[in-house]
Amino acid sequence: MSHRQLSGRERVRLALRHETADRIPIAMVCAGINPPALHDLERYLARERGQTAADYLKPLLDIVEVAPPYRGPTLAERSDVWGVVRRPVSYGSGTYEEIERHPLAGAESVAEIEAHSWPDPDWWDYEGMRDRIARARADGDPCLMIANGNLFETSWYMRGLERMLVDAMVDEELFTAIMERVSDFYVSFFSRALAAAGGQIDLVFTADDIGGQRGPILPPEKWRRLIAPHHRRLNDVIHAHGAKVIYHTDGSVMWALDGLVEMGIDVLQALQFSADGMDPSAMKRGWGDRLCFEGGVSVQTTLPFGTVAEVQAEVRERIEVLGRGGGYILGPSHRIQAGTPPENIVAMFDTARDHRPAGISASGPSRSRDG
Repeated sequence: MSHRQLSGRERVRLALRHETADRIPIAMVCAGINPPALHDLERYLARERGQTAADYLKPLLDIVEVAPPYRGPTLAERSDVWGVVRRPVSYGSGTYEEIERHPLAGAESVAEIEAHSWPDPDWWDYEGMRDRIARARADGDPCLMIANGNLFETSWYMRGLERMLVDAMVDEELFTAIMERVSDFYVSFFSRALAAAGGQIDLVFTADDIGGQRGPILPPEKWRRLIAPHHRRLNDVIHAHGAKVIYHTDGSVMWALDGLVEMGIDVLQALQFSADGMDPSAMKRGWGDRLCFEGGVSVQTTLPFGTVAEVQAEVRERIEVLGRGGGYILGPSHRIQAGTPPENIVAMFDTARDHRPAGISASGPSRSRDG
């Protein structure tokens, strides 16, 4: 008996319920392909398969990002809505945008924080998002995601990371004043966007890098007390509108998983297994009944420096371990970097599309729940 192919939305929804689908869901959340690597991929696909990268990726990627149109004031050159100014910095074959101006760098009091010119949620056209949702749904019915609730990151973009970390240690009142204003904005923004979407958005992307390569960037007690409650507040709003929270953090974060569950996240994203102590088997065993996972294929080691066979092996291992019983969406751990061989990029996606772990056949899904 033949089975119809599931849509991206159906596939991801099964994963979020810890059920298996016709194949592992695939996405590039908080990812993408840097321009030099994309150029190489385009040339490779044109030569080997007669395809563009867009045509190759479209049937594979199950999550598509949508956003309400911006209708606010014209922004200064290289400035965002927060007043953060960036400049391009070369890495040789391309550039990254690095922060040049932190608008709250010189603030010394809560009064200065309150007097700052903050962005207004009215600057977005929430009703206008419906057309974008309809266009995204019209072709392939993907899972739709809206971004980007990065509360601590937005705060330190405005203040400067070093200053913000010092504030956490010596001036909690100033630290909290910034976090509260940023959180107020995102609570309003996502409330209005999700209400306008009418249940059509399944995932809200939130983020804060709380781990470095070797461990937490703040004492865990400080994170639990000064940052996590703001996310809890935002996550409650997101859940009230029927959406799930997908939360990004790079780094070594096994220490935070209980707190992240308590904070109300549904999907842990990035999965930087090259960082200290990050163990996919332990993560699935200890938290796989309460968390889903997205990402996990290393953009630090395997994709840029591995062989095609090593990429294939890592993808299969991620699916077998993290995808057992559902609860996993495969993707790169972050942006695919310049110099990454296009053969490796294609090997990742082809293997994810074709590999069937135990319990999934090519003809249809199995709905056994992960224990």
